[in-house]
Amino acid sequence: MKVFKFGGASVKDADSVKNMTSIIEANISDQLVVIVSAMGKMTNAFENILQKLIDEEDYKEALQYVKYFHFGIISDLGLAGNQQLNQEINTDFESIHHELDRFSSSMGYDFIYDQTVSYGEILSTRIVAAYLNTRQIKTTWLDARKMVKTDNIHRQALVDWGATQNIIRSQVSQYADRSVVLTQGFIGSNAKFNTTTLGREGSDFSAAIFATSLNAETVTIWKDVPGVLNADPKKFDNTVLFDQLPYKEAAEMTYYGASVIHPKTIKPLAQKGIPLYVKSFEHPEANGTLINECVIPNLAPAIIHKEKQTVISFKISDFSFINEQHIHLIFEHINRNHLTINLMQNSAISFTICMDDNPVKREQLRMALKDDFLIYYNEGLEMITVKNYNQSTIDNLIKGKQIIIEQRSRNNFQVVYK
Repeated sequence: MKVFKFGGASVKDADSVKNMTSIIEANISDQLVVIVSAMGKMTNAFENILQKLIDEEDYKEALQYVKYFHFGIISDLGLAGNQQLNQEINTDFESIHHELDRFSSSMGYDFIYDQTVSYGEILSTRIVAAYLNTRQIKTTWLDARKMVKTDNIHRQALVDWGATQNIIRSQVSQYADRSVVLTQGFIGSNAKFNTTTLGREGSDFSAAIFATSLNAETVTIWKDVPGVLNADPKKFDNTVLFDQLPYKEAAEMTYYGASVIHPKTIKPLAQKGIPLYVKSFEHPEANGTLINECVIPNLAPAIIHKEKQTVISFKISDFSFINEQHIHLIFEHINRNHLTINLMQNSAISFTICMDDNPVKREQLRMALKDDFLIYYNEGLEMITVKNYNQSTIDNLIKGKQIIIEQRSRNNFQVVYK
């Protein structure tokens, strides 16, 4: 059995869906579980609708755009006469209206986010499943919300691995021998069957969940890049394609912010020894990048760039020294606010962190700790991490920049700058 994952760019329009179908056709001899994301930029579109709802603005036009977008792809794929599909899509939009209409501030943004934004994946996979079946590729559509079980943390749900693996094995095994199994990335549900999501761009992680649950032979993530590059080609020149990467190296790259793979994807695959391929859906015949257990000497420096960074410094007001108790208190509130630290540094009287900018949570953190520390912050910063660095790479990257924090260890170099 193999697991394929197709992201939004690979199903952004009718031609993309047809291209994805040709990739599936070429691998039809294998048992396939296919994970599909929301089409194109539809997650952003749903987030825009939700923001209008929160701001008490009229969201009807924005929602109508989403509906027209999906029905446009249905028409372009020659599925306009598919009554079952039309009924399913219309029912989904009725459900979306219902979720938006019942929203109240007491529910919380994260809860209503999961109940509404998750429909991007539902709509996408219904259309793809219908098209595959018209191409004589027998396909079974399964609802990931009924298989991936999680805790109650919305937008960053933690997987209940025991329950999830049992359900996936039971559900998928009924159909995998005689059809392609098609399901959604990014989404699951809690014990109350409320929809939860696994974090932005979490469809890669969904592929790993299904692969490890089914003891799959391989996982392939199909992207609009040739594989894993040592830097983002949109930001850096002369990028290098990694033919092969060790699990550990790939995991660390995602930890530091490399966007080609979701950070939670590698660990479960490495634990089961399941190879992960990152390949181009534009050139499916190319080898791409293989991530597995291996040793690769002299890897090229990997450069990871993150925008919209905030540096926060906590200082002791009476000029006594920062100690473990102070740091424990800071971390307690960081954890409570579900924040992630990208870099940290301490001196005798201060403790400094760098994190993705989030003004709301930053203010919550400040209010919680303002009686214990003097708190200062700088926003609008950028951060670069270089794995397996060399001095010439560092010199080129920091030239002309105003350095806020600089750190280097045996293998990694990090700099926060304006």
